[in-house]
Amino acid sequence: MEAAAHDLDTARLGELIGREVEPFAGALTVQRIQGGQSNPTYIVGAGDRRYVLRRKPLGPILPSAHAIEREYRVMHALGPSDVPVPRVRLLCEDSALLGSAFYLMDFVDGRILDDQTLPGMTPAGRRDHYAELNRVLARLHALQPDAHGLGDYGRTGSYAQRQLERWMRQYRASETGRIEAMENLMAWLAERIPVQESTTVVHGDYRLDNVVWHAHEPRIVAVLDWELSTLGDPLLDFAYHCMTWHLKLGTHRTLAGVALAPLGIPEEPGYVAMYAENTGRRADAILAHWPFYMAFNMFRLAAIQQGVAKRALDGNAANTRARDVAARVHATAEAGWAQACRVLA
Repeated sequence: MEAAAHDLDTARLGELIGREVEPFAGALTVQRIQGGQSNPTYIVGAGDRRYVLRRKPLGPILPSAHAIEREYRVMHALGPSDVPVPRVRLLCEDSALLGSAFYLMDFVDGRILDDQTLPGMTPAGRRDHYAELNRVLARLHALQPDAHGLGDYGRTGSYAQRQLERWMRQYRASETGRIEAMENLMAWLAERIPVQESTTVVHGDYRLDNVVWHAHEPRIVAVLDWELSTLGDPLLDFAYHCMTWHLKLGTHRTLAGVALAPLGIPEEPGYVAMYAENTGRRADAILAHWPFYMAFNMFRLAAIQQGVAKRALDGNAANTRARDVAARVHATAEAGWAQACRVLA
């Protein structure tokens, strides 16, 4: 899971931590975490304290990608809220120090779970974990951005339109070959954007393995990976989270094709109803545009995967398994087009 870091100047980093965060005794230790596909991430040991450092990749990157400054800002803003986030310590936008911009936050002890079926748990335990996932996302979507200094964290309204345009640009910038399903999907989405009913802070990548769980309780102690967060449509954000009921991703065990009742995991309609209750919405209103929300998120995921694939070809991927992602771009695009075809049928 971890490899020794060889690309950070530990002397300069240790001096910065001692000066800007808190003094420490002994040597600085750094381990790079293999797992994140986007921003290189490291566990930093400084005396008896542990931190996590996230930075932009070295070398050329796509415009507006790897926005670690936004990650830092939103976690700093949400620190006093009831959405659990790590405590951020410093942001360094000067690439001269470590080769690229980075930020430092406290390491949060707990469990990272990446198998959506939650093996080894009782049905009640699984049900409680999914209820907590639902509750925390609902709490994020209930926050008033202005009250937390995030009123200008993104534009209000037309979120789906702007996201579609953004990810089409990102996809074109990293395209390595024509994918017919992706072309069809982009055209279909552009013609069917629903009216946005509300604007909230959205996480953009909320899923089981992007949160830290309490060591023994079904309780989230930190939500991670805020790179894609902005102001947007909470229903699109929630639908992204629900893709686990639809997609098989290869590296992570999802809920697609799994018999859920014996496991105690809610079926998708029940999970949507839970979110509706947690947010005071009507489930039928959420589901009215569900095929669009789901197809859109599959398109966006395919665009993200294509970016990872392109970085792998360019030798600039944050994960040694990044090349495997290229094979999944086609599958994700096909799944999104299949959602659209159900509406067209």
